Amino acid sequence: MIGCTSTFQSPVYSNALDVIGKAAGSVPEGVYGEFTFRIKASGEQRNIVYLNTEKDYRDQRNVTIALHPKILPQLENKYGSTPKEFFLGKSLFVKGHAKRVRIELLSKGRRTGKYYYQTHIRVDDISKIEVVDGHV
Repeated sequence: MIGCTSTFQSPVYSNALDVIGKAAGSVPEGVYGEFTFRIKASGEQRNIVYLNTEKDYRDQRNVTIALHPKILPQLENKYGSTPKEFFLGKSLFVKGHAKRVRIELLSKGRRTGKYYYQTHIRVDDISKIEVVDGHV
């Protein structure tokens, strides 16, 4: 066929509960889309920066944007501050897969057999995250 093109567009989400529901309903693949969220908290563990849509990352309504260590220096260079500090209070546009992730609870470094779920969007390419004006 001549002139055949695809007009597929990624779903766009700005409601954390919609994203959480879609990700839970499409385990294990998750849901691909474009997301806009305001960042209320951040943290860091094992060289990964976590940006959270709720102040408590364990909150059922939270969506976590996990920034891969390889892009942290690029983001710091671009914004002049660490991503953990810079993105707080800002609205972000992110492209990627939102996936339901099982979080094991530990006691004294050992698994307790208890767990809960979080929804993560992993970002490993600086072109898939940007600050947007205004707040969601």
